[in-house]
Amino acid sequence: MSQLNPRQREAVRYIDGPLLVLAGAGSGKTSVITRKIAYLVETCGLRASRIAAVTFTNKAAREMKDRVGKLLGGNAAEGLTVSTFHQLGLKIIRSELKLLGLKNGFSIFDGQDTQSLIKDLLIQEHGSDGDQAGIIQQQISNWKNDRVLPEQALAGASGPAQMLCAQAYRRYQRALKAYNALDFDDLILLPTILFESHADILEKWQNTIHYLLVDEYQDTNSSQYLLVRQLVGVRGALTVVGDDDQSIYAWRGARPENLAQLQEDFPGLKLVKLEQNYRSTSRILKAANTLIANNDHVFEKQLWSELGYGDPLRVIRCADENHEAEQVVAEILDHKLRKRTRFGDYAILYRGNHQSRLIELALQQQQVPYHLSGGTSFFARNEVKDIMAYLRLIVNENDDNAFLRIANVPRRKLGASTLEALGNFANEQHCSLSQAIGRIGSGVLPEAGRNRLREFRLWMDRIRRQCEGGGGISAVRQMIREMDYEEWLNQLSSSEDVAERRMGNVHFLVDSLNRVMTDEGVELDEAISRLILRDLMEQQEEEDASPDNVQLMTMHASKGLEFPHVFIIGMEENLLPHRASVEDGNIEEERRLAYVGITRAQQTLAMTMAARRRQFGETINCEPSRFIDELPQDDLTWQGTDVDDQQANEERGQETLAGLKELFA
Repeated sequence: MSQLNPRQREAVRYIDGPLLVLAGAGSGKTSVITRKIAYLVETCGLRASRIAAVTFTNKAAREMKDRVGKLLGGNAAEGLTVSTFHQLGLKIIRSELKLLGLKNGFSIFDGQDTQSLIKDLLIQEHGSDGDQAGIIQQQISNWKNDRVLPEQALAGASGPAQMLCAQAYRRYQRALKAYNALDFDDLILLPTILFESHADILEKWQNTIHYLLVDEYQDTNSSQYLLVRQLVGVRGALTVVGDDDQSIYAWRGARPENLAQLQEDFPGLKLVKLEQNYRSTSRILKAANTLIANNDHVFEKQLWSELGYGDPLRVIRCADENHEAEQVVAEILDHKLRKRTRFGDYAILYRGNHQSRLIELALQQQQVPYHLSGGTSFFARNEVKDIMAYLRLIVNENDDNAFLRIANVPRRKLGASTLEALGNFANEQHCSLSQAIGRIGSGVLPEAGRNRLREFRLWMDRIRRQCEGGGGISAVRQMIREMDYEEWLNQLSSSEDVAERRMGNVHFLVDSLNRVMTDEGVELDEAISRLILRDLMEQQEEEDASPDNVQLMTMHASKGLEFPHVFIIGMEENLLPHRASVEDGNIEEERRLAYVGITRAQQTLAMTMAARRRQFGETINCEPSRFIDELPQDDLTWQGTDVDDQQANEERGQETLAGLKELFA
């Protein structure tokens, strides 16, 4: 407790009712959550198994659990639930399978699986080419987050486009049921529906979780908010931590108004504001406070710091996007030389991923090491997921999710209707899809469909026997050749180069499997299991991120991070704020995004803009972002204009010279 400031201590000790901790950027919110869990166990005598803390990412949950474990020590943290919302929902669903009409071993569809299924259904039902799959997927996700079921969507549909979406939603849900599958949104939606219709099950879970803590509360959607309210019930044993100024995910259903809704649902709600920032200089915080004051607020707060006033914020005006990229890299090299810093101290933030391309080229030309966040992880690529699904099916023929992913990859004329009929039959027989192929009769499927399914199963059985018979890696390579996966990639890819690169990823995956077998001395089935069990995506990201790289990422991806020196590029109208947001009237969310970018900076902040940019083959003139005008002008210095501060340039020149002399000394 002695390490906490008075407001943090107040938040930790308050247990007399529901509590909202309004935690500004860099105000130590994770310390409050972790120390409150320790306080509940050590001082209040609550068993750790009766406490649940939920957040939005696996990484945040892992970090929180580690910190609580260190604070409590021994076995005191045993049974504590620290998870994402989706993991908590999954835990509830697994406990209540029968009531939800699910079988053991149900599949969970990710975004790619969902889009593929919707595309197949569109082709099958409407003869369309499935181009609308992405838009329909987003609409279905929005409906689920707002707890709108298919029949309600159909009843409320206005116009042909919405009617198509609603019909696709109903058809999609039927297919999921046949496949014994859920999608990501169901992991929150289903528990809320279950609790509404079964008071006894809700009471059981309320008695399981005696105290609930929620992190990043401003990012909750309607379903997540309801789940929290249901679990807390009348007991009101709840602490939520959030910041309405950092709500930047409205496009995926987040509702910052959920913070205000708490006051209505919990009239006795106590509010504690964490306004002391431990990250940034006062000048950076003054700029952030001044900018965000232009948004409407239910709760007012002012970030402050004891880290000194700090350097002015720089605005760098560039001729065009090439000049911008070259200038930013030159600024980093110059500053590093003058201040004797590391490359890992610098971050370049932008509104859209497309802005990174020229920056990457400029960094490569100057041989500056960098790490690009937010690119597609190796293990998230379609071709890698395909082969991983085949490997999973080799290890476990009853893995329905893996079966569904690759039954028609490459194409085997096994469409959505054939697989749905198989799924319904498997549900009736209480068996897996693979087992159902051996039992299915003529009344269920036409003979051609049955034959194609049997051929696929016999082929997989043969591959499995070859692998078990010591064939190992050579059997896996033979399988990839026999299905002619390389030709499949050629058909799917936009060019030969792309197909070749994707096939290279497949070879790399098989080589990785071979390496696991060799290095860890295990057979093929065990090596596959180890690859499956590892959190490959996160492992890949951690391996890529060297500590001494310049960091490149979108402002969305930067949330929760901090860097000594930050560059925000493209501070222009139609980039930040983004054109689509301007047209839709979502300026407040764009302002929050700029606020998040500014509050990542610890010591220095520079913002760049271009006078001209090439867009869709033509050069357009650019307007400075309105957010520049909303910053305190006395705290800005301008560079690249006719009124450059000559004295500042001379001082920088002297510093650079001193840095060079020190380097050669």
